[in-house]
Amino acid sequence: MQAELLLFDVGNTSIKVGMADKNHVLASYTLPANVAQTADSLGLNLRSILSHAGVETEGLSACVASSVVPGIDPLLREAVARFVGRPLLRAVDDLPVPLENRYERPAEVGADRLVAAYAARRQFPDAASLVVADFGTALTLDCVSGDAYLGGLIFPGPGTALAALSSHAAKLPHVNMEVRAQEPAPGRDTVTSIQHGLFFGYVSLSEGLCGRLRRQLAGPVRTLATGGFAASISRVSPVFDAVMPALLLEGLRRLYFEDPANDASKPGASGKKERT
Repeated sequence: MQAELLLFDVGNTSIKVGMADKNHVLASYTLPANVAQTADSLGLNLRSILSHAGVETEGLSACVASSVVPGIDPLLREAVARFVGRPLLRAVDDLPVPLENRYERPAEVGADRLVAAYAARRQFPDAASLVVADFGTALTLDCVSGDAYLGGLIFPGPGTALAALSSHAAKLPHVNMEVRAQEPAPGRDTVTSIQHGLFFGYVSLSEGLCGRLRRQLAGPVRTLATGGFAASISRVSPVFDAVMPALLLEGLRRLYFEDPANDASKPGASGKKERT
Protein backbone atom coordinates (compact mmCIF):
# COMPACT_ATOMS: atom_id res chain seq x y z
CA MET A 1 0.00 0.00 0.00
CA GLN A 2 1.39 3.40 -0.98
CA ALA A 3 0.21 5.74 1.76
CA GLU A 4 1.41 9.30 2.23
CA LEU A 5 -0.27 10.12 5.54
CA LEU A 6 -0.74 8.38 8.87
CA LEU A 7 -3.94 9.65 10.51
CA PHE A 8 -5.06 9.53 14.15
CA ASP A 9 -8.58 10.02 15.49
CA VAL A 10 -7.99 9.92 19.25
CA GLY A 11 -11.25 9.49 21.14
CA ASN A 12 -12.13 8.67 24.72
CA THR A 13 -12.64 4.98 24.01
CA SER A 14 -10.44 4.20 21.01
CA ILE A 15 -7.77 5.50 18.67
CA LYS A 16 -8.54 5.09 14.99
CA VAL A 17 -5.40 4.86 12.92
CA GLY A 18 -5.78 5.52 9.20
CA MET A 19 -3.57 5.54 6.13
CA ALA A 20 -4.30 7.85 3.22
CA ASP A 21 -2.97 9.09 -0.08
CA LYS A 22 -3.89 12.35 -1.83
CA ASN A 23 -7.29 11.03 -2.91
CA HIS A 24 -8.56 8.49 -0.40
CA VAL A 25 -8.41 7.01 3.08
CA LEU A 26 -6.97 3.61 2.19
CA ALA A 27 -7.34 1.62 5.41
CA SER A 28 -8.01 2.02 9.11
CA TYR A 29 -7.32 0.18 12.35
CA THR A 30 -8.53 0.63 15.93
CA LEU A 31 -6.48 0.68 19.13
CA PRO A 32 -7.73 1.21 22.70
CA ALA A 33 -7.37 4.74 24.04
CA ASN A 34 -5.43 3.78 27.15
CA VAL A 35 -3.75 6.66 28.97
CA ALA A 36 -1.88 4.12 31.13
CA GLN A 37 0.05 2.73 28.16
CA THR A 38 3.59 3.88 27.39
CA ALA A 39 4.79 5.70 24.32
CA ASP A 40 6.83 2.61 23.47
CA SER A 41 3.83 0.27 23.58
CA LEU A 42 1.83 2.68 21.41
CA GLY A 43 4.74 3.06 19.01
CA LEU A 44 5.23 -0.69 18.70
CA ASN A 45 1.53 -1.08 17.96
CA LEU A 46 1.86 1.55 15.24
CA ARG A 47 4.80 -0.28 13.68
CA SER A 48 2.78 -3.53 13.72
CA ILE A 49 -0.13 -1.78 12.00
CA LEU A 50 2.12 -0.28 9.35
CA SER A 51 3.74 -3.66 8.75
CA HIS A 52 0.35 -5.36 8.42
CA ALA A 53 -0.80 -2.71 5.94
CA GLY A 54 2.46 -2.94 3.98
CA VAL A 55 3.29 0.74 4.55
CA GLU A 56 6.91 1.89 4.83
CA THR A 57 7.55 4.88 7.08
CA GLU A 58 9.91 6.28 4.45
CA GLY A 59 6.96 6.81 2.12
CA LEU A 60 5.00 8.88 4.63
CA SER A 61 5.04 12.68 4.44
CA ALA A 62 3.44 13.41 7.80
CA CYS A 63 1.12 12.26 10.56
CA VAL A 64 -2.10 14.17 11.23
CA ALA A 65 -4.08 13.87 14.47
CA SER A 66 -7.34 14.96 16.02
CA SER A 67 -7.50 14.34 19.76
CA VAL A 68 -9.96 14.90 22.58
CA VAL A 69 -7.82 13.08 25.18
CA PRO A 70 -5.05 15.35 26.52
CA GLY A 71 -3.46 12.44 28.42
CA ILE A 72 -2.72 10.57 25.20
CA ASP A 73 -1.30 13.55 23.29
CA PRO A 74 2.26 13.39 24.71
CA LEU A 75 2.31 9.59 24.32
CA LEU A 76 1.31 9.88 20.67
CA ARG A 77 3.82 12.66 20.04
CA GLU A 78 6.68 10.58 21.48
CA ALA A 79 5.55 7.37 19.77
CA VAL A 80 5.37 9.04 16.37
CA ALA A 81 8.75 10.73 16.80
CA ARG A 82 10.50 7.52 17.86
CA PHE A 83 8.79 4.86 15.74
CA VAL A 84 7.52 6.73 12.67
CA GLY A 85 9.94 9.62 12.36
CA ARG A 86 7.58 12.01 10.61
CA PRO A 87 6.09 15.38 11.66
CA LEU A 88 2.93 15.15 13.78
CA LEU A 89 0.43 17.88 12.86
CA ARG A 90 -2.63 18.49 15.01
CA ALA A 91 -5.99 19.58 13.70
CA VAL A 92 -6.86 23.12 14.76
CA ASP A 93 -3.46 23.86 16.35
CA ASP A 94 -1.24 23.13 13.34
CA LEU A 95 -3.90 22.73 10.65
CA PRO A 96 -6.73 25.24 11.18
CA VAL A 97 -10.18 24.04 10.17
CA PRO A 98 -11.49 26.42 7.47
CA LEU A 99 -14.97 26.87 8.90
CA GLU A 100 -16.28 29.94 10.69
CA ASN A 101 -16.61 28.81 14.30
CA ARG A 102 -19.70 30.40 15.86
CA TYR A 103 -19.32 28.84 19.31
CA GLU A 104 -19.42 31.50 22.03
CA ARG A 105 -16.04 30.20 23.21
CA PRO A 106 -14.54 28.70 20.02
CA ALA A 107 -11.72 26.93 21.88
CA GLU A 108 -14.27 24.77 23.72
CA VAL A 109 -15.29 22.88 20.58
CA GLY A 110 -13.59 19.50 20.32
CA ALA A 111 -11.28 19.13 17.33
CA ASP A 112 -13.17 15.98 16.33
CA ARG A 113 -16.43 17.89 15.95
CA LEU A 114 -14.85 20.59 13.79
CA VAL A 115 -12.98 18.11 11.59
CA ALA A 116 -16.10 15.98 11.04
CA ALA A 117 -18.13 19.10 10.18
CA TYR A 118 -15.44 20.21 7.74
CA ALA A 119 -15.29 16.76 6.11
CA ALA A 120 -19.07 16.73 5.74
CA ARG A 121 -19.03 20.14 4.09
CA ARG A 122 -16.35 19.02 1.62
CA GLN A 123 -18.24 15.82 0.84
CA PHE A 124 -21.52 17.67 0.22
CA PRO A 125 -20.59 21.15 -1.03
CA ASP A 126 -23.98 21.81 -2.63
CA ALA A 127 -26.10 21.31 0.50
CA ALA A 128 -27.13 24.60 2.10
CA SER A 129 -26.90 23.05 5.56
CA LEU A 130 -25.71 19.86 7.22
CA VAL A 131 -26.40 17.91 10.39
CA VAL A 132 -23.51 15.62 11.34
CA ALA A 133 -24.18 12.83 13.85
CA ASP A 134 -21.14 11.13 15.41
CA PHE A 135 -21.77 8.05 17.57
CA GLY A 136 -18.85 7.64 19.96
CA THR A 137 -18.44 7.77 23.72
CA ALA A 138 -20.76 10.74 23.29
CA LEU A 139 -23.33 11.23 20.56
CA THR A 140 -22.74 14.65 19.01
CA LEU A 141 -25.06 16.32 16.54
CA ASP A 142 -23.39 19.28 14.86
CA CYS A 143 -24.84 21.82 12.46
CA VAL A 144 -23.17 23.51 9.50
CA SER A 145 -24.73 26.27 7.40
CA GLY A 146 -22.74 27.48 4.43
CA ASP A 147 -19.15 27.50 5.66
CA ALA A 148 -20.08 28.21 9.27
CA TYR A 149 -20.01 25.75 12.14
CA LEU A 150 -23.08 26.69 14.19
CA GLY A 151 -22.66 24.39 17.19
CA GLY A 152 -24.65 21.34 18.15
CA LEU A 153 -25.86 18.91 20.78
CA ILE A 154 -24.07 16.43 23.04
CA PHE A 155 -25.70 13.30 24.47
CA PRO A 156 -24.30 10.10 26.03
CA GLY A 157 -23.35 7.59 23.36
CA PRO A 158 -25.02 4.16 23.20
CA GLY A 159 -22.10 2.37 24.86
CA THR A 160 -21.94 4.99 27.60
CA ALA A 161 -25.68 4.68 28.26
CA LEU A 162 -25.45 0.89 28.41
CA ALA A 163 -22.48 1.02 30.80
CA ALA A 164 -24.30 3.51 33.04
CA LEU A 165 -27.40 1.31 33.14
CA SER A 166 -25.36 -1.78 34.04
CA SER A 167 -23.35 0.00 36.73
CA HIS A 168 -26.37 1.55 38.45
CA ALA A 169 -28.79 -1.39 38.28
CA ALA A 170 -27.20 -4.38 39.99
CA LYS A 171 -29.82 -6.93 38.91
CA LEU A 172 -29.70 -6.04 35.20
CA PRO A 173 -27.44 -8.24 33.04
CA HIS A 174 -24.71 -6.97 30.73
CA VAL A 175 -25.97 -7.16 27.15
CA ASN A 176 -24.75 -6.21 23.69
CA MET A 177 -26.53 -3.84 21.34
CA GLU A 178 -26.94 -6.26 18.44
CA VAL A 179 -30.60 -6.12 17.44
CA ARG A 180 -31.96 -7.76 14.28
CA ALA A 181 -35.57 -6.64 14.63
CA GLN A 182 -36.96 -3.88 12.44
CA GLU A 183 -39.36 -2.58 15.10
CA PRO A 184 -39.34 -2.63 18.91
CA ALA A 185 -41.27 -5.47 20.52
CA PRO A 186 -42.47 -5.78 24.12
CA GLY A 187 -39.60 -7.72 25.66
CA ARG A 188 -40.52 -11.01 27.31
CA ASP A 189 -37.10 -11.33 28.90
CA THR A 190 -34.73 -8.82 30.47
CA VAL A 191 -32.05 -9.00 27.78
CA THR A 192 -34.52 -8.27 24.97
CA SER A 193 -36.13 -5.50 27.00
CA ILE A 194 -32.78 -3.75 27.46
CA GLN A 195 -31.61 -4.31 23.88
CA HIS A 196 -34.80 -3.06 22.25
CA GLY A 197 -35.14 -0.20 24.71
CA LEU A 198 -31.66 1.12 24.07
CA PHE A 199 -31.43 0.37 20.37
CA PHE A 200 -34.79 1.77 19.34
CA GLY A 201 -34.42 4.53 21.90
CA TYR A 202 -31.38 5.78 19.97
CA VAL A 203 -33.22 5.32 16.68
CA SER A 204 -36.03 7.55 17.94
CA LEU A 205 -33.57 9.97 19.49
CA SER A 206 -31.75 10.30 16.15
CA GLU A 207 -34.97 10.78 14.22
CA GLY A 208 -36.35 13.30 16.69
CA LEU A 209 -33.28 15.47 17.23
CA CYS A 210 -32.15 15.42 13.60
CA GLY A 211 -35.67 16.35 12.52
CA ARG A 212 -35.88 19.24 14.96
CA LEU A 213 -32.45 20.55 13.96
CA ARG A 214 -33.22 20.27 10.24
CA ARG A 215 -36.32 22.45 10.66
CA GLN A 216 -34.15 25.28 12.00
CA LEU A 217 -31.62 25.23 9.16
CA ALA A 218 -31.71 26.68 5.66
CA GLY A 219 -32.45 23.96 3.11
CA PRO A 220 -31.72 21.73 1.46
CA VAL A 221 -30.30 19.96 4.52
CA ARG A 222 -28.28 16.76 4.37
CA THR A 223 -27.89 14.54 7.43
CA LEU A 224 -24.69 12.49 7.74
CA ALA A 225 -23.64 9.98 10.37
CA THR A 226 -20.42 8.35 11.46
CA GLY A 227 -19.38 6.03 14.27
CA GLY A 228 -20.05 2.35 14.79
CA PHE A 229 -23.73 2.67 15.74
CA ALA A 230 -24.69 4.77 12.72
CA ALA A 231 -24.88 1.81 10.33
CA SER A 232 -27.14 -0.09 12.74
CA ILE A 233 -29.58 2.82 12.90
CA SER A 234 -29.58 3.27 9.13
CA ARG A 235 -30.69 -0.37 8.78
CA VAL A 236 -34.06 0.43 10.34
CA SER A 237 -34.47 4.17 9.70
CA PRO A 238 -33.98 6.58 6.77
CA VAL A 239 -32.95 9.38 9.12
CA PHE A 240 -29.42 9.62 7.65
CA ASP A 241 -28.79 10.57 4.04
CA ALA A 242 -25.35 8.95 4.24
CA VAL A 243 -23.33 6.88 6.70
CA MET A 244 -19.59 7.53 6.43
CA PRO A 245 -17.49 5.42 8.82
CA ALA A 246 -14.23 7.18 7.92
CA LEU A 247 -15.63 10.73 8.00
CA LEU A 248 -13.18 12.13 10.53
CA LEU A 249 -10.16 10.43 8.96
CA GLU A 250 -11.29 11.85 5.63
CA GLY A 251 -11.43 15.29 7.22
CA LEU A 252 -7.85 14.93 8.46
CA ARG A 253 -6.71 13.84 5.00
CA ARG A 254 -8.36 16.83 3.38
CA LEU A 255 -7.04 19.27 5.98
CA TYR A 256 -3.49 18.26 5.13
CA PHE A 257 -3.72 18.14 1.35
CA GLU A 258 -5.96 21.20 0.99
CA ASP A 259 -3.35 23.27 2.81
CA PRO A 260 -1.27 24.78 -0.05
CA ALA A 261 1.94 24.27 1.92
CA ASN A 262 1.41 20.50 1.78
CA ASP A 263 0.48 20.13 -1.89
CA ALA A 264 3.65 19.69 -3.91
CA SER A 265 1.70 20.10 -7.16
CA LYS A 266 0.97 23.76 -6.38
CA PRO A 267 3.47 26.47 -7.31
CA GLY A 268 5.74 27.39 -4.43
CA ALA A 269 4.70 24.44 -2.27
CA SER A 270 7.34 22.41 -0.53
CA GLY A 271 5.15 19.33 -0.02
CA LYS A 272 6.05 19.01 3.68
CA LYS A 273 5.87 20.94 6.90
CA GLU A 274 8.63 20.57 9.44
CA ARG A 275 6.43 21.12 12.50
CA THR A 276 6.29 18.81 15.49
